Amino acid sequence: MADKNLTTEIARRRTFAIISHPDAGKTTITEKLLLYGGAILEAGSVTAKEGRSHTKSDWMSIEQQRGISISSSALTFEFSGRHINLLDTPGHQDFSEDTYRTLTAADSALMVLDAARGVQTQTEKLFAVCRNRGIPILTFVNKMDRPAQDPFELLEQIENILKITVVPLTWPIGDGPDFKGVYDLQTKQVLAFERTAGGKQRAPMQTAGLDDPKLVGLVGADLAAKLRHDVELITAALPEFDAAEFLSGELTPVFFGSAMNNFGIEHFLSNFVELAPPPGPTETNLGEREPEAPFAGFIFKLQANMSKQHRDRTAFMRVMSGHFERGMDVTHTRTGRKLRLSQAHTLFAQDREKVEDAYPGDIVGLVNPGVFQIGDVISVNGKVVLPSFPRFTPETFATIGLRDVGKRKAFMKGLQQLAEEGVVQVFYPTDGARDPYLGAVGPLQFEVFQARLLEEYGVDVEMNVTSYQLVRWLAGDANSVARFARHVEDDQGRPVMLFRSKYDLSYTQEQHPEIEFLPLPKDLTRV
Repeated sequence: MADKNLTTEIARRRTFAIISHPDAGKTTITEKLLLYGGAILEAGSVTAKEGRSHTKSDWMSIEQQRGISISSSALTFEFSGRHINLLDTPGHQDFSEDTYRTLTAADSALMVLDAARGVQTQTEKLFAVCRNRGIPILTFVNKMDRPAQDPFELLEQIENILKITVVPLTWPIGDGPDFKGVYDLQTKQVLAFERTAGGKQRAPMQTAGLDDPKLVGLVGADLAAKLRHDVELITAALPEFDAAEFLSGELTPVFFGSAMNNFGIEHFLSNFVELAPPPGPTETNLGEREPEAPFAGFIFKLQANMSKQHRDRTAFMRVMSGHFERGMDVTHTRTGRKLRLSQAHTLFAQDREKVEDAYPGDIVGLVNPGVFQIGDVISVNGKVVLPSFPRFTPETFATIGLRDVGKRKAFMKGLQQLAEEGVVQVFYPTDGARDPYLGAVGPLQFEVFQARLLEEYGVDVEMNVTSYQLVRWLAGDANSVARFARHVEDDQGRPVMLFRSKYDLSYTQEQHPEIEFLPLPKDLTRV
């Protein structure tokens, strides 16, 4: 029988990731959830100018300079008696691999849409990952403070493109400069907000019913009449919210608001903690592992140099079962090595504090002395392992040259640690050439790699994108393959070929039918 305290703590946990297309406002809504969760006193801004605070979740210098999220971050706060673990993920497609891995640690997802643009390409891709994993998805239609699509058309677009039932739980009152607030379709209350300077503080709110005489004074006669008409249509035409369909991933509740102005954020958060599920079972080689089982956790992300005070490597571990206690003895199941988890800390972006206890759904930072790899399991039961973690096939390749040969030792350290994180994939020439090739999903990864090498390791490198477009791992006698393509090895010494075109790949396959040309090694999951 599960420990009563363990059962209580599991029920309190809500662990979710935020997904969106770039520029939908994901990082801003992350910041505002922290504001209303009491984790920060004043919100930053992704458009921060010199002398102003930057968004809390974007802690890298390059993130702050470019106003985009590059690396997933973990943020923890309490709200309404729940312990919330928020996983902020990059929206840019060049960092999809980091996002996909982070989603393996989430029990639900918040999909953020731009009210003017609706469902966009990257949203579709990330939504598909969530649906394949069967995790519930809540939707927040953001930027209602700007000119927006008709909300009925937006709902139809979500349903048609993503093939999911949509049920609005709030409804917008106006848009653009006329956006006044939202109507709660469950409590039948109008939530009218006032704008605050820069959206740094909580937005003052007044409430009213549809038939309340003060409604016209709050939103104006025209918007009040339109709201009453819209509510009649919703009641007659749209389905009611079904919790079972939501938890199975077949229905998404939709909320409207403006993260920049704090409209609808607290209301969403209050609904989220009631709707989103607590941690559930995890699929392992031994079947489903219930959260009440003895302690086990898995590594879903590695990060070097998270702060200038801590120039170490951090392994992000999700507790999947049992009670974690600092200093406990566990088994590293991939190697069978015994470990004592004495250096563990909570995560709040790059800030950290020692953690004594953690429960299923929690994200714990472990100091990584070079032992952990993404996908590793640590457990009091040494036999537990997970299915392979997502890994992407690189689509662009670059050569790299060291500007100062005296920095080679620091260069090799940075190369190893950043490759472990998945910033780039590394391929080593087999012809004796000294410097490696780098592979990435998109070219922005190369910029991040180059910037972090310089800032964190003091190494300046020159990078040149090559004409190679395809990579294939070879299964068979690789030595027999004609050498007009580039022969390299990956970081595990497996034979690999780089090709400039699909034609070159097809020709080589025809010439060597005895060899398999694989998009990824057989022991890795393809996404």
